[in-house]
Amino acid sequence: MAAPLRIQSDWAQTLRKDEGEAWLSCHPSGKPSLYGSLTCQGIGLDGIPEVSASEGFIVNEINKKSIHVSCPKENASSKFLAPYTTFSRVHTKSITCLDISSGGGLGVSSSSDGSMKIWQASNGELRRVLEGHVFDVNCCRFFPSGLVVLSGGMDAQLKIWSAEDASCVVTFKGHRGGILDTAIVDRGRNVVSGSRDGTARLWDCGRSACLGVIADCGSSINGVAVGAADNSINLGSPEQIPSEREVGTEAKMLLVAREDKKLQCLGLQSRQPVFLFIGSDAFNCCTFLSGFLLLAGTQDGNIYQLDVRSPRAPVQVIHRSGAPVLSLLNFRDGFIASQGDGSCFIVQQDLDYAIELSGADCDPVYKVATWEKQIYTCCRDGLLRRYQLSDL
Repeated sequence: MAAPLRIQSDWAQTLRKDEGEAWLSCHPSGKPSLYGSLTCQGIGLDGIPEVSASEGFIVNEINKKSIHVSCPKENASSKFLAPYTTFSRVHTKSITCLDISSGGGLGVSSSSDGSMKIWQASNGELRRVLEGHVFDVNCCRFFPSGLVVLSGGMDAQLKIWSAEDASCVVTFKGHRGGILDTAIVDRGRNVVSGSRDGTARLWDCGRSACLGVIADCGSSINGVAVGAADNSINLGSPEQIPSEREVGTEAKMLLVAREDKKLQCLGLQSRQPVFLFIGSDAFNCCTFLSGFLLLAGTQDGNIYQLDVRSPRAPVQVIHRSGAPVLSLLNFRDGFIASQGDGSCFIVQQDLDYAIELSGADCDPVYKVATWEKQIYTCCRDGLLRRYQLSDL
């Protein structure tokens, strides 16, 4: 990828003021960074500022919420998108996780203040408070129905909640360490959890029972992902006949992002290894792009793209900064990534530039969720941000 560009986090407000100025920088790998500025020359009749760039940078296009800037010397170009709305009243402290319901109407988020809340996705209005975990809630997500929430916490408990009345319907116990990530299998009769105790477990939601330990790796599991496998991939055969309570696990792969620098892939039903890949640092997160392509992000800022059919060498390694890669999300024909330095960007195959979601000022962006043309992020600064891709 081309050298990443960075922009002042509140550029959209600053450049709406007469003679307002925002800084800009370009960071080519192995070379000194280039610094510049953008200056507002006045506001047009359409309400869009007229902006000029300092030497070495060019403003290609500007709208109310987006600006496309390039640095010709480094052949670098980025489109920066400012938040459409910011929700500041949902949580008081760092927001560690969020998700948006399948219909786009509701959001769920968890915070380091120990709270987990359901809110209106359009305006951030609080709808429900989900109380029951002891200590921090690390992960939360909606089931495909959009009516039920799955959460995992430092109390080693996995819980299922009703989004309609905030009641906790099921509690799973069995892990011996905090639960760091979850994945839902098909419609959600089974779910997977990854824990600090080094195990990934498969659970039966109907009977609130553990169906088995899928992986036991002796190292903290930071991220898990379930994906349908391409026909060409050999997932192995189960050693025992699977329980009839296992639903939708056949032809599925489980990806496990581990603290010991290993990325592991297994057949979900067979429990058999598909591959083990060793990266440059602890793996924080992972996701499937297709039936054979996947992404995984490390603590030292690498995003590995691997092909399950030949996983020894990565298809590509994307490195934009040394900040930890905190979340990865399959999006359209590309992906969205967020990092510990506040950067959050969209990479799409048909675009020769990245779309940067600006707003976080060096605070880690922990998680990203999407619904149609809207993207939501949660950050250590305690803010939920909503971006509209139609603003591009």
